[in-house]
Amino acid sequence: MTTIAARLDAVRARIAAAARHAGRDPADVKLLAVSKTWPAEAVREAAAAGQRAFGENYVQEGVDKVEALRALGLEWHFIGPLQSNKTRPVANAFDWVHGIDRLKIAERLSAQRDVHLPPLDVCIQVNVSGEDSKSGVAPVEAGALAHAVAALPRLRLRGLMCIPEPSADEAVLRARFAVLRGLYDELRAAGLALDTLSMGMSHDLEPAIAEGASIVRVGTAIFGERARTAPTPTPTA
Repeated sequence: MTTIAARLDAVRARIAAAARHAGRDPADVKLLAVSKTWPAEAVREAAAAGQRAFGENYVQEGVDKVEALRALGLEWHFIGPLQSNKTRPVANAFDWVHGIDRLKIAERLSAQRDVHLPPLDVCIQVNVSGEDSKSGVAPVEAGALAHAVAALPRLRLRGLMCIPEPSADEAVLRARFAVLRGLYDELRAAGLALDTLSMGMSHDLEPAIAEGASIVRVGTAIFGERARTAPTPTPTA
């Protein structure tokens, strides 16, 4: 067994244990392997160990991997901040976008998504910590943005995503994740057909699962420390 395969098994075991502890079915929590900064060969190795969904932060690096590994039939998620001048390649190379925090970005993704492709699955990123350095819409503004995004023809709004501030205090983390879960419940009650809470990373997946995460984004615990210094400061795994 390769190192990546062994780490994948360990992460899957963590997810299963956290789900059972929360009284949930482990099958209801999807693992997104965050492969940003890692070469296509590392993704290929993870895919050989049964991992199908991968997350990328940087547009050109991600598009290059999608093309290089197209024959494997993998599912690709763009999880980093997205500038309006880079929406077209993301709209057509990726299956999911997790970081929608402005209507302008969503409108461009919808307009640029190839009509021959299925609608692009998207999540709205919510700044649950109130940090100025973090991307994401404020919780009080999330509902209006969600309804606007849900109305766009080439997107399918699946749910919400967050990246709380790092903390060693599980109660603090659970409180942040609970904010997202509360918004999710409110939007579903208002009629939006949401099914996804993208929250939890290598260091905090257990409290995220306890609060209802359906996708956890894990990079370091699978691939190791980053292969190079990332060009943006916002962590996503």
